[in-house]
Amino acid sequence: MARVQAGPRRLRPTFEGEARQPYLRIRPEPMSPTIGAEIGGVSLADEIDDQTFAEIRRALLEYKVIFFRDQDITPAQHVAFARRFGELEVHPFLPHRDGHPEVVVFKKDENLGGYENVWHSDVTWRLEPSLGSVLLAREVPPVGGDTLFCDMYAAYDGLDDELRESLDGLRAVHDFTKTFGRLLTPEQLEEKRREYPPAEHPVVRTHPETGRKGLYVNAGFTSHIAGMERAESRRLLDILYRQATVPEYQCRFRWRPLSVAFWDNRAAQHYAASDYYPSRRWMERVTICGDAPR
Repeated sequence: MARVQAGPRRLRPTFEGEARQPYLRIRPEPMSPTIGAEIGGVSLADEIDDQTFAEIRRALLEYKVIFFRDQDITPAQHVAFARRFGELEVHPFLPHRDGHPEVVVFKKDENLGGYENVWHSDVTWRLEPSLGSVLLAREVPPVGGDTLFCDMYAAYDGLDDELRESLDGLRAVHDFTKTFGRLLTPEQLEEKRREYPPAEHPVVRTHPETGRKGLYVNAGFTSHIAGMERAESRRLLDILYRQATVPEYQCRFRWRPLSVAFWDNRAAQHYAASDYYPSRRWMERVTICGDAPR
């Protein structure tokens, strides 16, 4: 197997193609050379006009994750904003807000610590994984609880040429049982496995809107590479997983109450630092349905 170089290679600026057009309604402030931008002057509680909405969508594609501060929005407004981007998911395993099945609730305190501290893209175990997620902070710890995001285009571009070429045509199996399955009884697990069988996706995904290639395996939900010996599959996946840990491919977001992060699950992975126990951290997430990876 080809080796992977230590450190980043071919860091490719995010400003290219359509992204070179000026923004007229919003002013994204980049957080790193490749991923993340904070957008001010937009209220997600208001009805957003079509031109501003189009620029928000373009910023999402360009920066892979965008952030908004001081968004005092209701669950209904949260849902309405996300629904502009497509049909919304109802998560089959996570708790939701009363009256709003699309709003997943993450409440952590002295009784339940954070457990999302693994690099992942949401619900890749679905046959059609999500387009993206809109996460709102209701309450945050006085310090800690940041979320990190990784540009999976950069992670792919940074591989050695030989290794990148060897990934062409490979497919990986994604399975919810690695995470959510541990919370189920054997009977519940059997029922959910029938409803959500393991999904097979390309190891390298071509983004349906940007056309760029990115790594599409993650430590949270990928179980193995299809048709490959398990030991060889594990060695290769370990190399690919490590790409998400390269700081030059990342940005880090420090939450404040009523901050919003909106990330593109097709192009980014995220990691929620679980360094705040026993402080309270209350987040609410709405996820937009996507399509079958290609």
